Amino acid sequence: MTLYTDLQKKNRPFFCSVLKVQNIFDLQPPIGHYLKKLFQLIFLMKYLLLIICGLLTITACTSERQSPKDFSSSPYQALSALGDTLDVPPLAPETKQKYEEKLDSARNNYEKKPGSADALIRYGRNTAYLGNYQKAIAIYSQGIEQHPQNARLYRHRGHRYITTRQFDKAVNDLKKATELIYGQKDTVETDGAANDRDEPRSTLHTNIWYHLGLAHYLKGDFDKAKNAYEECLRASTNDDMLVATSYWLYMTLRRNGMDDLAGDVLEPIAEKMNVKENDRYHQLLLVFKGVFNPGMLQKNPSDNDQAIDPTIGYGLGNWHYINGRQDRAKEFFRKVYKGKQWNTFGYIAAETDLARLFGS
Repeated sequence: MTLYTDLQKKNRPFFCSVLKVQNIFDLQPPIGHYLKKLFQLIFLMKYLLLIICGLLTITACTSERQSPKDFSSSPYQALSALGDTLDVPPLAPETKQKYEEKLDSARNNYEKKPGSADALIRYGRNTAYLGNYQKAIAIYSQGIEQHPQNARLYRHRGHRYITTRQFDKAVNDLKKATELIYGQKDTVETDGAANDRDEPRSTLHTNIWYHLGLAHYLKGDFDKAKNAYEECLRASTNDDMLVATSYWLYMTLRRNGMDDLAGDVLEPIAEKMNVKENDRYHQLLLVFKGVFNPGMLQKNPSDNDQAIDPTIGYGLGNWHYINGRQDRAKEFFRKVYKGKQWNTFGYIAAETDLARLFGS
């Protein structure tokens, strides 16, 4: 059956009128022949137009999905390693109001300067501070389409892939960022949530290597985590980055059975250091070094049911684990997991260790 005869069957009323016209010209073969061809062409063009309209509709819908302004977030932000859905983390009312005001300002600035990578990054960061990590990822993705050689966009999207437990994607983005910064001068990265002195303590290079090391660590790939953290140490220029990087590098080495090298990491750690932000990492390193009482880091060390600060809880749990006290380690990891700060690195690490080391 030809396409033409098939269309005839599906559109009989139309073809009946066509055949009447054709019969009129049957007595004049040349005219009848051309009229028949004309009606065939008109009918096929009708279906071609329908196909084109359908393709245009699909393209328009796709463009709407990619726009950060129109992005519709998932019912939840992430899925934990233990199978729990993770919603937007709670914020104190005054904190939420402050972040909403900053987001409004960032969005307005982006709408005025849609081609600016700086405006887009600010928009994405402030979106993430309110817990909408999926939308932040969509914003960075659009930025990468516009600025594919901008390492900052891969750095920020990689960070939020870690937050949403997409570790493979995080590794890919952060590795791309390391390639883009190769041979480039480092720059200070303004903090979205600044310290009391409003003094940024990290740089583009340290943040890229730091987050890449963390992504590898959370995947259990300690060799690659070690390499990334060592690069981060080389790029660190202040005590805040020194203690933050040394903390994760020490745990990476201990988990990888490199105890001697881990001891070397603790050598430059002293009780008095110029730490403005990462005081908990500093305190935990002193615990690892044996000069600080771990009980001093817990508000209620005897309360096994109370949730604990995720950084302190994971650090102490890992300290127990690497020293052979697995039951105590699991207790601390479970206490962290009972909390609500699922967007913090300590929480993510406790969650992945519960799944990988203990199965629950």
